Amino acid sequence: MSNFIVDTFFSFFDTLNKDYLKRILKTMKNNAKNFENRNNRRTFGAHLTSTEIFHNWVYPEIKEKLFNYIWVDLYAGEGNLILPILDFIPLENRIKFFEEHIFLFDIQPEMIQESIKNALGYEIPLEIARKNILLRNNLENFPEFLKKRRLPLYHITNPPYLYLGYIRKHKETQDYLKYFEKDNEGYQDLYQIAMIKDLRHNVENLIYIIPSNFLFGDSVSNKFRLDFLKFYNILKMIIYETKIFEYTGTNICIGFFKRKPIPKNEIVEFNGLKIKNSNKTLKKGYRLKPKYKYRAGSKFLEFLENNKANQPLLVNYYLLNAEVVKNKGSNQITVIDSNNYNNNEYKLKTLYVNDHLKRKIDSNILYVQTVDKGSSKGRVGLRYIRNDFNVSGIYVSSNTYRTHPIQIFLEPKISINDQILLKDYFNFLLEHFRRELDSEFLTTYKYSSAKYTRKYLGLTQVRRLIETFPIIGLDESSKSYLKLAIENNLFENILKILKKKD
Repeated sequence: MSNFIVDTFFSFFDTLNKDYLKRILKTMKNNAKNFENRNNRRTFGAHLTSTEIFHNWVYPEIKEKLFNYIWVDLYAGEGNLILPILDFIPLENRIKFFEEHIFLFDIQPEMIQESIKNALGYEIPLEIARKNILLRNNLENFPEFLKKRRLPLYHITNPPYLYLGYIRKHKETQDYLKYFEKDNEGYQDLYQIAMIKDLRHNVENLIYIIPSNFLFGDSVSNKFRLDFLKFYNILKMIIYETKIFEYTGTNICIGFFKRKPIPKNEIVEFNGLKIKNSNKTLKKGYRLKPKYKYRAGSKFLEFLENNKANQPLLVNYYLLNAEVVKNKGSNQITVIDSNNYNNNEYKLKTLYVNDHLKRKIDSNILYVQTVDKGSSKGRVGLRYIRNDFNVSGIYVSSNTYRTHPIQIFLEPKISINDQILLKDYFNFLLEHFRRELDSEFLTTYKYSSAKYTRKYLGLTQVRRLIETFPIIGLDESSKSYLKLAIENNLFENILKILKKKD
């Protein structure tokens, strides 16, 4: 890099020193290297954080408080969420500040070495760096000695995250199962274990980089949110809908939390900033209600609750192998096997069933696609089996999976035309709330290069939305009114039909 470019850089950023620029350049170089071992990432649930996150989001929040706290990261990795504080401490005061105000920990020896090396880059002597950067498993035990120091703790971290379902399935991670026992039973991820430890040790201020399912997840986060947000307010959230870590598709948010003076289940209100795939940002206010387990996007849940039909359709899922075996017969039915997907298509299969099962399959023409495919025509919703697969049904030859296409069976039986109306009604309302709530009532599926953030539609949500469809007892005039409302994008007119159930 030429001296001219460096001098020009300084003219714009005159508050930064040259040592800091050198470290930025070094970090950019290091980030280009693939130094993380894949097995370690999966075993420890670790995804390293760049200093960019500190400078963009953390420092503006803490810059007036640098001498008021002990800055601690219990899962520090390379120390990039704490050590950059030293950029804003005069060189003559850095060693003393580091000794009194900074403590870093990690379970991986190589990460401790990297943190110490980075501290040396801030001209912290080796022997002092080793005193405050320690190898320790803080998921096992909280470092109690920190609580005895003169200043309160302020915890800034990117904790490990591994979902309990993954931990159970993989031998190398099953040692973590012990963290989900006793008082932690019901929690679903390592990041939740880390946060609940801070709660139980009365840490007042937290900044956590965590999966966005903290806000938007259903069963994965319901219990944890209820427990945690009884004790903490959310000051603000930075929500990433674009990739931030190289080796995971998990969408993340940066949460700024402050402990409540008195534990209380109450509405939590805060401002959020979404960083979207196209690098656009969206400012948004949030209002999380304990009634809906503090889940974002609760306006959709309120709609479902307030508009359930007086005589709702009963919904069942899956054409299972056990049912086919039980109802063998001479009628041929062509289906796809949802467990047999090769070369971008499902394998066709011929079933031989009795009259009862044939009528059941033929009279239920819809399936649910629960996961966005990423294209504008591939969003979640109800679909017509014959149009998409040119078969009569969707067969499950082995295990059920929520992300496969799933045939829907309705009781009582309704006509084909009414099922098509149900499809249009369901998809219209789903897209209406996706626009209004920025899809936040759905669960983020995983990061992709799609133009929108891919979402997952839970089967409970599918059932509850179908239960608002007031088809039983609806006269032909009202059906026509409903069709016109859908065709003309008139949500308020649909509400009028729903209110007539009363």
